[in-house]
Amino acid sequence: MEEHDNLVVATATRIFTDLSDAQTIAHAKDTSWKAPLWQTLAESGLPLSWVPDTLGGAGASLADGFAVLNAAGRFAVSVPLAETMLAGWLLGRAGIASPGDAMTIAPATPTGRIVLNDDGTLSGHVRKIPFASETETIALIATRQSGDGVVALVETASCRLTPHLTLAGDPCDTVELEQIQPLEMAPAPRGTDVTSLLLMGAVARSLQIAGALETMLDISVRYANERIAFEKKIAKFQAIQHNLAKLAGEAAAALAAASSAADAFAGGQALDEALFLEAAAAKIRCAEAAQKGAAIAHQVHGAIGFTREHPLHRFTMRALAWRDDFGNESYWAAELGRRVAARGADELWPLVASR
Repeated sequence: MEEHDNLVVATATRIFTDLSDAQTIAHAKDTSWKAPLWQTLAESGLPLSWVPDTLGGAGASLADGFAVLNAAGRFAVSVPLAETMLAGWLLGRAGIASPGDAMTIAPATPTGRIVLNDDGTLSGHVRKIPFASETETIALIATRQSGDGVVALVETASCRLTPHLTLAGDPCDTVELEQIQPLEMAPAPRGTDVTSLLLMGAVARSLQIAGALETMLDISVRYANERIAFEKKIAKFQAIQHNLAKLAGEAAAALAAASSAADAFAGGQALDEALFLEAAAAKIRCAEAAQKGAAIAHQVHGAIGFTREHPLHRFTMRALAWRDDFGNESYWAAELGRRVAARGADELWPLVASR
């Protein structure tokens, strides 16, 4: 993914800089900082970036939206921006206008399933829905008895929520639908199903993880050049230099994998084996980088990085939590392996070499 030095990304970065400063949030005594951040994002139109302008959205390209999510990762943004963008993308594909409030998306795990009943209501039990308790509506994909898919919008208040938190302390709730009447519903267009939603979510989270790793590296390098031990900066010690080099490698690998997947999806191609490879590989590699990168960053910082007052944990904990959203690396590795095996050994190299 090329650097998008345009108004959309510049606007997002400015908002995050002004209203989502990690040090300020780390010292905040409550979550009152979220309201002005979300209000400013909403006024800018960023949450509805992927909603066509004919449906009241910003009509931004997929590439610009992906760049915004990467920027959001660099600031460890903990409001439902990515979720609202994905929800708007899903609703827009079905021709449904998005409401102006925050939204989330379902299902967000490979095991989640929502069914459309014969009476037109929706039922299902879906876990790990990010920010469900902080959103007004949920955009979802449900399945008819015949197997056909539908895209629907439901009120969060009409569902039963069981609150849960991620490693980072963000809402990640279980949502139960018991014969819920949707606000809007339309047939899912061809190529829009749970798999395509999970793949889009996987790319979004990969970009956020890559952004968080960039900031982890910046914070760690800065700390190593400030911290004095045995009368010299710890950045002068070979062990620290080696760790920082490994962290830089993980950040670069994550950004390369996530950017490649984003570029492929932004190219407007139909969902095929090549796009599946890009998205699955990105989520696998970024999840691995999050695990290794977080460990290195905290090793460089010592115990101070775990304290509430230090901003590092905002990035490490979110990167680790994002690993599980929209399928973890184990799930995508198994799915990718099954698809590659089904194609046969002779097709593996052409598939990999074509990317």
